[in-house]
Amino acid sequence: MSAPTTQETPSPLPDNGHVPETVRLTPLRYRLSTRIILLSFAALLVVLGMISGTLYLSWKLEGAGAAINDAGSLRMRANRIAIELSLARDGKPNDLAAQVAALDATLAQLRRGNPARPLFLPEEPAIRAKLDQVVADWQQRLKPLAVASPGSAGPAAYIEALPSFVYQADSLVKLIEQDNARKTDLLRLSQASLAIIACFGTVAVICLLYLWIILPVLRLQDGLQRMAAREFSLRLPVATRDEFGTLNAGFNRMAGELQELYQDLAARVASKTTELARQNRDLEALYDVTAFLNRTSDAETMARGFLDRVMRQFDAEGGSVRVIDTQHKKLHRLVSIGISDEMADSIRCTTVSACHCGMATEAGVIAITDLRRAGRQSTDSQESPCGREGFRAMAAFSLNTPRGTLGSFTLHFREPHELPPSDRQLLEALARHLGTALEHLSLAASARQLAVVEERNLVAQGLHDSIAQGLNFLNLQVQLLGDAVERNDVAETREIVPLLRHGVEESYQDVRELLHNFRSRLTTGDMRPAVEDTVERFRRQCRTKASLTIDDHGLPLQPEQQLQVLFILQEALSNVRKHAMAEHVAISLTHGRDFRLVVQDDGEGFDPAESDESDAAHIGLHIMRERATRLGAQLSIDTSPGAGVRIELTLPRGESAPNTTAPLAAQELSS
Repeated sequence: MSAPTTQETPSPLPDNGHVPETVRLTPLRYRLSTRIILLSFAALLVVLGMISGTLYLSWKLEGAGAAINDAGSLRMRANRIAIELSLARDGKPNDLAAQVAALDATLAQLRRGNPARPLFLPEEPAIRAKLDQVVADWQQRLKPLAVASPGSAGPAAYIEALPSFVYQADSLVKLIEQDNARKTDLLRLSQASLAIIACFGTVAVICLLYLWIILPVLRLQDGLQRMAAREFSLRLPVATRDEFGTLNAGFNRMAGELQELYQDLAARVASKTTELARQNRDLEALYDVTAFLNRTSDAETMARGFLDRVMRQFDAEGGSVRVIDTQHKKLHRLVSIGISDEMADSIRCTTVSACHCGMATEAGVIAITDLRRAGRQSTDSQESPCGREGFRAMAAFSLNTPRGTLGSFTLHFREPHELPPSDRQLLEALARHLGTALEHLSLAASARQLAVVEERNLVAQGLHDSIAQGLNFLNLQVQLLGDAVERNDVAETREIVPLLRHGVEESYQDVRELLHNFRSRLTTGDMRPAVEDTVERFRRQCRTKASLTIDDHGLPLQPEQQLQVLFILQEALSNVRKHAMAEHVAISLTHGRDFRLVVQDDGEGFDPAESDESDAAHIGLHIMRERATRLGAQLSIDTSPGAGVRIELTLPRGESAPNTTAPLAAQELSS
């Protein structure tokens, strides 16, 4: 089959391969989708019409069949009335009135029809006339005889007139059957016509679809295969204005572009290879610098290593890194490589991005500058320090961070140098990484300093709660001892000396306990043995009985979290030993979805209101609250005078704890 031709043949494609306006803007009436929709709609209308006709004929045939049944029942009902008349004449029970009413109802239903059954009398004049004769014969002759008095001659006359009525009813039935036979033939004819139309329609649709879709697709497939064989001069004919015409035009344009691309493919491949090599080089440089910055912990070492790598990457002969002095609002040199101190000092930066060497530059511009020519213009006969050392170009970049500008770095070149946009973009990215790394060092140092200050505060509170009170007691006893010695009161001296010895021993034990607590260092999974050691040390220090219950089946806490929990447990047991006067203390540690630590004693307890008013007497409780706050945990203290103390620490799942510097504070304390 050949492709169909449209009424209008568009102009051929130009040599440049562009799609003509008549092809790109296809009118709606020329589109393939329009033809397919119209064809489908027409086929649908024909099929629906034929189906509707057959359904209508079937409905009429069904109604006529019901009419045949009712018309045939007239004979049976007329004969039944004759029987009932005989029974009535003999004085026997009968159903004459009901049979007469039933025959009247049947005739009435035949006349008006019943769509609900359905029941329809054919709209033929002969059938209607015959029905009128049957109704007239019944109404005028048979019915008066049927309803006459039983003693009259009605039954005999009714039976005599009955054959004529039955004959009329049979004639009506035959007329209806003849009409029904004609409609049955018509139904079969319509069904056969529908089958023939379906066959021819299917063949027609297949042919049209082949011409409209399959044949153009085969042409496109052949074109693609020939294009795969590098036959780039191939052009498909644009013979229609539908979607396939647009596809053919696009195929021709693609073929033209491929032909052009193939002609200079070697040059393009070389260009792309160079571009990929440059991008790989940039990625390697970015990765190398980022990895180095993450490994370095010293600002000067970091800046020097960064500058050395950037200089090698961009073939620079010199460079420097400067940071902002936030107090004096100035830029100070952090490191410099490849340039003398005189030259480094001569580089002035009015702003972070406006650096120049013995000359004036436009503020806020980061660019490559010919320093020798600019130096002569600004200094007349005397060259700038950069020019004397042979540098002729410089590039400056800001060290930007999300918190602001941190400083700048410069690169110096001995030959006039022009940085492409890709290199400037890479240098700006490297500058951001350096700025972020320097800022991270500053923030890390501040965080460490803050952690040390916080831990020193906790150490000071611990010292005040234990050693300071003990020393205050010793000071008072020493004063009393001095007074007793002056009075030569040997008895009082003997009483004070044991108190002094006991106070010194208790203060010594407090110091050892603090040193042990603050020197504790845990790793992941060391929580259980550390808790057991703490409870065992408590048992050795006092006579209070201690029971320990551990239910640990959750994920291990982080070392920092474990350390803070251990400090809270040590502080709670220290308070029991010093103040509770308890006979028994129960320690329960549960680690499932949440972490829970409970320390409960049966000691004297205290009044929480007095605890809030007297801070000096219960500093240990405040220390525990501060540690719980650092953990992000909840600490509850339930107590009353004479009812003991119950301390519960709850750490919800997913909470984290900051780093602690307790070992550093312990070293300072022990020294």
